[in-house]
Amino acid sequence: MPDPAVSRGAQPRFYATYRLQAGARDIAARARALALEQSIEMPLDAVGDAFVREHIVAHVESIDPSPGAAAGFDVRLALALRTTGREAGQLLNMLFGNCSLQPDVELLDLEPSSELLESMPGPRFGIDGWRRALGLEEGAGPRALTCTALKPQGLGPEALAGLAALFAGAGVDVIKDDHGIADQDYAPFARRVAAVQRAVERAAAQRPVPGRVLYAPTLSGGPARLAEQLRVVRGEGVCAVLVCPMIMGVPTLVELVRAEAGVPIIAHPAFAGNGRIAPALLLGRLFRWFGADATIFPNFGGRFSYDVGICRAIARLAREPQAGIKAALPVPAGGMSVERVDEMLHEYGSDVMLLIGGNLLAGPSSTGESVQARAAAFVRRVHAAAVPRR
Repeated sequence: MPDPAVSRGAQPRFYATYRLQAGARDIAARARALALEQSIEMPLDAVGDAFVREHIVAHVESIDPSPGAAAGFDVRLALALRTTGREAGQLLNMLFGNCSLQPDVELLDLEPSSELLESMPGPRFGIDGWRRALGLEEGAGPRALTCTALKPQGLGPEALAGLAALFAGAGVDVIKDDHGIADQDYAPFARRVAAVQRAVERAAAQRPVPGRVLYAPTLSGGPARLAEQLRVVRGEGVCAVLVCPMIMGVPTLVELVRAEAGVPIIAHPAFAGNGRIAPALLLGRLFRWFGADATIFPNFGGRFSYDVGICRAIARLAREPQAGIKAALPVPAGGMSVERVDEMLHEYGSDVMLLIGGNLLAGPSSTGESVQARAAAFVRRVHAAAVPRR
């Protein structure tokens, strides 16, 4: 039996909106079924406990035809906050656990209660923290940050370190591992991180622009492997990391933020498209709530299919004011080129990190001189732009 002291009074709720592919005659019943699935997973008439029926079962708040050309209906549910345990992984479970297995459902939006927001860590560093970590003067006018990726997977530690030195010498702010580079035998984590960090530090002394260079290696694996990787990160003086929240698990990201990492965290979207969660909600809002200081997303016009509206929404949700939650840097990526820098800056303003990877390695020549020249052109183009904060 529930504690009577707990049972008294209304229990706090938060709201989630789903798109259901159902006909008008079936939508009311389908919405009620969704509410039960995402709360108690059983028929309501089988529940005899008054506390569960009143305070735990999700409520259907509204049903509206989906806007525009989208078929189906948008259903808004009121979910009990206490079912989440105020924990990030269980929040995802109560939002989209069982119903993610139902092909007619898409999770569109989430409206948190103040209690829910207070339970989320949010970015430890955020946009301003990135600038401080890079040694950029707070009094100076803000500019966009530059980022590139070490690739391709398959190179050894020395080759990756040499590539990182070229990028650091060109003035790139953040040099990250490609997310596929983890702890493979051809580039073991400890050897790779030590080699790349030392190369970046040496090359940064010749950096042609103000500020420091940050290297962000990919963290991967379970708790024991992560603990060892964090030991290496701290021992080598690494000042940023890259994680894939949907692969390593969002509770792991939260733990990294709250207790362990101590450096800015970049969230990569790998595996984030395996479910039907609206990209703006997952990459823009939830990754930020779970602690990402920067969130990478596929920019429009690249190798992926996100349109400009989705990309704008991701950037907006990453940066919009929210009580107690710092803003995260949006990181448009995915087949971007130096020629698109001005376009991206016009779209996203100066509170952005532009990620250009393969384009800096492509071209008529793949020599170190040509790679560094293209990276330097990228840096000059970003530094020369005068764009406002969004």
